[in-house]
Amino acid sequence: MSENILITGASGFMGKALSNRLAAKGNHLVLLNSKSADLTKENSLLGFNNLKYDRIFHLAAWTQAGDFCLHHQGEQWIINQQINTSTLTWWQKYQPQAKLIAFGTSVSYATEDNLSEENYMMGIPNEKFYSYAMSKRMLYAGLISLNRQFGMKYLYLVPSTLYGPNYHTDGRQMHFIFDLIRKIIRGKEYGEKVVLWGDGYQRRELVFIDDFIDILLKLSASVDNEIINLGAGKDYNIREFASKICEIIGYDFSMIAFDTSKYVGAKSKFLRVDKLKTFLPGQEMTPLEKGLEKTIEWFYQGKFYDLV
Repeated sequence: MSENILITGASGFMGKALSNRLAAKGNHLVLLNSKSADLTKENSLLGFNNLKYDRIFHLAAWTQAGDFCLHHQGEQWIINQQINTSTLTWWQKYQPQAKLIAFGTSVSYATEDNLSEENYMMGIPNEKFYSYAMSKRMLYAGLISLNRQFGMKYLYLVPSTLYGPNYHTDGRQMHFIFDLIRKIIRGKEYGEKVVLWGDGYQRRELVFIDDFIDILLKLSASVDNEIINLGAGKDYNIREFASKICEIIGYDFSMIAFDTSKYVGAKSKFLRVDKLKTFLPGQEMTPLEKGLEKTIEWFYQGKFYDLV
């Protein structure tokens, strides 16, 4: 059955993939970005009250990959608090019948160990991500509070790094896997020296974008008032990612240099997915090699490795 669905942050990587999937199912979509609705302004969503929405996907956030959080902590706190407060206020006042699906971040966890949902609000996040991490915790606190007082339905998902074709190409910093692919392709195509930040032993996990949307839609249709990690269930170190990329495109891994003086973020980010498995037992994930092949093919088709 067709639904009325509003999506904030619809022009982002996740937003585009989600919008395409929901549109293919025949839903009526209202797609918002920073140009169509400035969520830092209190009444920015009043013009979208002509419909009663079944679901609201709140994806909008002011952040970027890399060291962005390190250099914009004050701005991130103000802007993200404004975005989240205006969205939740509008939801409570004008669209309380809708279920709101919002997203957290793995950097909200205080440690690099035991990243399970019951620990999401515990301890103090890494100071490099403190502002963004705490704004995401406040978003979750808002969902809980509105549910407790008004009985409004929500779902709060904490995703790992997403990857796949159709990533943003507007010059913003790329998440690590896209930067790895870009650098290694340029090493092969242009003979540039490939230098990766850190010693290469920091560990990460990836979720292929199609898998993420599959899981997101299943959970949003069947699970209410929960926080759920959405991870891959397996992690690799940066050297392993780079080696797999080299094998796919035909580049000598031994040519890669590692710069240990550069910023690398957390040493490990690996979400516990026990809770996810209880809701979706047997959920299959795209093998890393296959996902990388599709992503690399997209890079080559659009020559996106020329983005610097």
